[in-house]
Amino acid sequence: MTTDNATYDVTIIGTGLSGTILGSILARHGFRVMLLDGTQHPRFAVGESTIGQTLSVMRLIATRYDVPEIANLASLDGVLTNISSGHGRKSNFGFAFHHDGQEPDPRETNMFRIPTGMGQAAHYFRQDTDAYMFHTAIRYGCDARQNYRVEKIDLAEDEVTVTGADGSAYRSRYLVDASGFRSPLAQRLDLRETPSRLKHHARSIFTHMIGVEPADDHLGFGPQDQPPVPFNDGTMHQIFDRGWMWIIPFNNREGATNPLCSVGIQLDPRRYPARPELSPEQEFWTHVDRFPAVKRQLANARSVREWVGTDRMQYSSARTTGHRWCLMSHAGGFIDPLFSRGLSNTCEVINTLAWRLMEALRDDDFSAERFAPVERLEQGLLDYNDQLVNSAFIAFGNYDLWNAVFRIWAAGSVLGGKHVLNAMIAAQRTGDDEPCRRLDDSPYPGLWCPIDFYAELFDEVVAACAAVDAGTEPAQRAGDRINEKIRAADWMLPPLEFNRPEVRYIDPTPDRMGAIGAWAAGHPRRAIRELLADAAPTH
Repeated sequence: MTTDNATYDVTIIGTGLSGTILGSILARHGFRVMLLDGTQHPRFAVGESTIGQTLSVMRLIATRYDVPEIANLASLDGVLTNISSGHGRKSNFGFAFHHDGQEPDPRETNMFRIPTGMGQAAHYFRQDTDAYMFHTAIRYGCDARQNYRVEKIDLAEDEVTVTGADGSAYRSRYLVDASGFRSPLAQRLDLRETPSRLKHHARSIFTHMIGVEPADDHLGFGPQDQPPVPFNDGTMHQIFDRGWMWIIPFNNREGATNPLCSVGIQLDPRRYPARPELSPEQEFWTHVDRFPAVKRQLANARSVREWVGTDRMQYSSARTTGHRWCLMSHAGGFIDPLFSRGLSNTCEVINTLAWRLMEALRDDDFSAERFAPVERLEQGLLDYNDQLVNSAFIAFGNYDLWNAVFRIWAAGSVLGGKHVLNAMIAAQRTGDDEPCRRLDDSPYPGLWCPIDFYAELFDEVVAACAAVDAGTEPAQRAGDRINEKIRAADWMLPPLEFNRPEVRYIDPTPDRMGAIGAWAAGHPRRAIRELLADAAPTH
């Protein structure tokens, strides 16, 4: 066995965005980092859609840790200027209900347009974004081994040793596994929960395609039912009972050079068991054929890479931190791409982990207590996302119930994004990191808007969907009941009309975002005043 004589401060397994963002931060602050990965860049990766909250957290960590390259990921202009022209525009989340053999009803559609103050989001062409951050990490000083298969992990009291299939070994003071489902560390410590505690069930079929036409051209909606911006300007979610299909275009802007589109389908295997007699591609088209508008949209589409078909995708871990190690984000668990939470969750974990890890390295103190907030956050992010997505899949059988889930999710995204931006602005204003550190003190770790009244209504929505799933309450009655609570809630951002379930398209224009400040300034709830009184768009 050959052994590298150098001892690193941190070894990171996995060179996707999570591993390389963390590696860049650590190397930027003078720590020795080794990056290990079983494949090489450039490469295909899933997780192509971003949300407003992702952009907020990216800007926060770019500023907080002085790595401006991370901020380049936080806007469409940033990725186009600094990375490549292969990325698409993400101005909105679009949703349309579909029923077998029927044309979609415009009254069963929703859109959430990303607030302009959060910036213009992008559809990431991941082979380019991931290679960019990998090279950024190297430029800051990380060492790296690609096509490196981890064979063995030894966790000692005072160091960690990772040994590869080629016999080489790398010693470090701390280990971060940022790989994914096949996490070597999770396998080494037998951390996977079997069975998983997660309630959501879905399997996936996906690829990249060429020739995908805009959904707007095939929905057949009249002028009175058009959304504020085309559905094709963002991520389109084609919803049906216990499943949904994503359409993520990279060619939806002027000057686009990438003709591809990410296309995939999520299916509850309890409703749609795997069909071993069909290939993933064949099974995908059987579902496309169910829905006339989708069939028209994809009539001229063809795949440009191998189709991937999975079993149930949901997994969780009993622990995500321990003495000298951390399972980060997707190495610890995964739910579903429905609300594009993956990268946002990852950045939140990095924000909480990075400063603690740097202090631990300086103090040579890796006590469990120091990293307990990271554990709470990771498990909370997993649990809250599980509740949200599981509720959505239940609600896919009834539009009014889905509309309630949609509104609680989107309102939380606006409020949560502002919560993060406020911390960043306060830290910049005072020159003190304390406002950012206070983000870790949430009474609801992992909930996107960590405020009592939001948590209360979130729990009510989850409970209503669970009752529908158990057969103890009809879906329509549950939807009507929760929507009445939404109407009555005094915090549901009336300038954006979240409190009006009949308003299907949420369009946070600059004028409406500016009006939030005036509304919040006189609000009886202190939390609303403090969070939103300066809610004019922040650029």
